[in-house]
Amino acid sequence: MSPYSLAVKQEAVRKTLRRESGRTIAQMADELNVPYHSLRKWLQDFRVSEPTAPQPPEKRATDYSAEQRLQAVLDTHAMMPEARSAWCREHGLFEHQLAQWKAQLLTPAEPASNAGEVRRLKDEVKQLERQLNRRDKALAEAAALLVLQKKYQALWEGEDK
Repeated sequence: MSPYSLAVKQEAVRKTLRRESGRTIAQMADELNVPYHSLRKWLQDFRVSEPTAPQPPEKRATDYSAEQRLQAVLDTHAMMPEARSAWCREHGLFEHQLAQWKAQLLTPAEPASNAGEVRRLKDEVKQLERQLNRRDKALAEAAALLVLQKKYQALWEGEDK
């Protein structure tokens, strides 16, 4: 005799069949505090006894490619909310998934940066800045020496007379 009543089993099966995309049967079993194998058995029994019962969608939202997501957003863009809801039910999606896909499509893609490459470029920038500072100091020193040389020559030219 099972420690679970028929009502508990039916409710667990109902919640599992209506679970959000991406959630596994094991996650649902943990959430419902039911052993995994018991829940799997209940699902199998339910599907055998109710062949017309709602089956989970063949394709999950995570299975859609980028092109299919774009097409879904384009197809549903101009629809009224009721029609969009019906379209989502037919395709096994939720409206929030369409909104999320639209936001992802409108957000510009950031280039993937390689941390090693970034570090190398920063080191190269520091090295070039050091070289530039050294050259600036050398140029300033050369300019100062030229000024002193001109002053020295001007001083000694005046004494020769």
